[in-house]
Amino acid sequence: MKLGAFSASLSVKDLKVSKAFYENLGFEVLAGGMEMNYLIMKNNNALIGLFQGMFEGNILTFNPGWDESGKITETFDDVRAIQKHLKSNDIKLETEADETTSGPASFMVKDPDGNLILIDQHR
Repeated sequence: MKLGAFSASLSVKDLKVSKAFYENLGFEVLAGGMEMNYLIMKNNNALIGLFQGMFEGNILTFNPGWDESGKITETFDDVRAIQKHLKSNDIKLETEADETTSGPASFMVKDPDGNLILIDQHR
């Protein structure tokens, strides 16, 4: 199963302070913007999303159809196929993608320790 690019999505208190902190660790802004209250930061193959006021807690995020540079991959497993696979293995989903649609969609699942995982397809 191809889950796509991986990132940690962090809920931050002050986007400006967090941006400066991660820049000091060698990260650079890849996407997003201060005016949108989120930044996607990149350091080599490592991705971190910084989100201010959008959700509580931190989320592990996978983006089917994207690589770690935010570029479209030729082949990928559609979010609905991934969802069906998990459901067929009796994995409880927190939210679900509409399986009658195509294109962008997402769903959420928690791991056995309660960590939230977002599978978020943008294409």
